Parts: sequence; C-alpha cells; structure tokens
Amino acid sequence: MLTTILAAGAAAGAPPPTNFDILHAMNEGGVIAWGTATILTVMMFFSLYILFTKVFEQQKILNQYKRVRATFWNSNSLREGAAKLEKDSAYRQIVDDALLAQDQYKELTDPVEAHDWLHGSLQRSEGTINSQLGNGLSFLATVGSTAPFIGLFGTVVGIFRALIKIGAEGDASIGTVAGPVGEALIMTALGLVVAVPAVLAYNWLQRRNKTIAEQMSGFSNDVLGYLASDGRVRPVARGGKAPAPKPPVATTAKA
Repeated sequence: MLTTILAAGAAAGAPPPTNFDILHAMNEGGVIAWGTATILTVMMFFSLYILFTKVFEQQKILNQYKRVRATFWNSNSLREGAAKLEKDSAYRQIVDDALLAQDQYKELTDPVEAHDWLHGSLQRSEGTINSQLGNGLSFLATVGSTAPFIGLFGTVVGIFRALIKIGAEGDASIGTVAGPVGEALIMTALGLVVAVPAVLAYNWLQRRNKTIAEQMSGFSNDVLGYLASDGRVRPVARGGKAPAPKPPVATTAKA
C-alpha cells in the first residue's frame, strides 16, 4: 500500500514527457538546421532530376544505335541511310557532318589529306555529342562530394548547441540534450542520404556514357571507311544483307 502511494506521488510530481520527434529536433536547431536541411533537399531534388533526364537521354541514343545497326547499312548510300534516321538522332548528326565534310573538302585549297580532314570532322561531331551527354554529371559529382560535409556542418552546430545548453542549465539529462543531439544526427543522416545516391548515379551514368561513346566511335569508323572506299567498305547490317559493293574501276594498260 505504501509503495503504491509513493509511486503515485512520484508520477504526479514528474515533469511531462519531452517530445523527441523529428520536427521537434529540427525546431531545436532553428534557422541553421532548417537552412541546412533545405539545401540538402534542393540538392537531392536536382540530383534526381538529372538522373531521370540523363537516363531518358541515354536510352534514346542506345535505341537509336540498335536501329542503325539493323537498317542503316542496308541503304545504297549514306544520304539515303541518313534520310531514314530521326532528325534529332545523334547518328544522323554524325552522318550529316561526315557528308558536309566531304563536300567541304572539295573546296579546300591547301593540300590536306582527305582521310585526316574527314577523321577530324567526325571526331568533332563525336565530341559535341559526348559533351552534351556529360552535361549535369558534374553537379552529381559535386553533390556526392559536398553533401556529407554540409550535413556534418549541421551536426557540429547541433552538438555545439547541446554543449551550450548543458553548460547553461548545468544538467546533462536526456531531456536537455536530446533535441540538439537528435537534430545533429538528423543532419548527418540527411547528408548521407543525399550523397550516396548522387555518387552511385554519377558512376552509373558515366559507365553508360562510355558505352555510348564506344558505339558512336565504331559507327564513325564505319562511316569513314565507307567514304574512304567510295562505298566499297561497309559493315553488314544485322538481320539483313548489305548491298553489293561497288566494283573497283578497271584500268587497261596501254601497249
């Protein structure tokens, strides 16, 4: 009976339980906590936006390569094959630049090798496409390298606030330090949540860009071989048979 009365009295005199949810912890951090969380949230939003848009762009070019390998080299000429490709296709751009370089070569007055001129033009075309594919990846790399430190800044501020509160109140109980320490741990976790996906997305997109660059390089080499041989050298299209190559011009020796 006495134990019951003492327990009831202790419960009546105890302070109300402290709210330890995430919102309360963030409010403990004040402007710095909310500002850090806002910055990390914005970085995550743009990282996801870049990821989805680059995946869509890359997949579009990968599908274009499949169609090129299936139908392009069945055409009788590069111009005919280019007409079958989409106007905004990366491979259409390579073919158009190659044909333009071939026409421009006839206007050159300096003695430049046709192979060097065409090869340089195709390289510039590939470089332009690869540069467009790489847009936005630097932002992912920046997020992956800086987000943990931004979260660490919020962590340091939270721990500092906890120490100040302990010194001011002279009380190191869980109710005193739970808010600042909780806010500090939330900042650390949020920084990692933003950084890790950004790093993974960057590495994955870079690998896909490398695959696309290899495919375009092989296609450019095929186009160069076609132009250099006047159409006699071409790869065999998948699922089809390439047109018969043009026979070499026969020369008769004079007696």
